[in-house]
Amino acid sequence: QVQLVESGGGSVQAGGSLRLSCGDPKDTKNLLYMGWFRQAPGKEREGVAAITTRTGATFYADSVKGRFTISQDNSKKTLYLQMNSLKPDDTAMYYCAASLRLTMWSSEQLNSRNYNYWGQGTQVTVSS
Repeated sequence: QVQLVESGGGSVQAGGSLRLSCGDPKDTKNLLYMGWFRQAPGKEREGVAAITTRTGATFYADSVKGRFTISQDNSKKTLYLQMNSLKPDDTAMYYCAASLRLTMWSSEQLNSRNYNYWGQGTQVTVSS
C-alpha cells in the first residue's frame, strides 16, 4: 500500500515562495504518474502539476505555469513542488497523488479521477 505524506505548507505573503515535499517510505518506482492537486474551500479539487516518473516529463495547469515546478529526487521516492511568486488565489490544501495507470495522455494527468493514492494534504495560505 502506497502511503504519501506531504510537508512544507505554511503561510506566506504574496510574491513569496514555498516548497512542498511528498514522501513515500515504500518503493514507488512502479508508479509512473504522480501529481500535485489543490482544493480551496467551496471549490473542486484541481490539478496543479504532474510528472511522468520514468521520463521526468512534466505538465502544468495554466494558472501555475512559469511559477510552479514539479520535480522528483533521483531515488524517485520524494516528489517536490516549488512554488514561486505565490498569489492569494493559490491558497488551498495541497495534495500529493500517485496513479496506477500505465499510460496517460498529458490531458489526463491533471484529472484527479486518474489517481489512486492520496496524501493527507498540507495547507498553503497566501496573504495579500
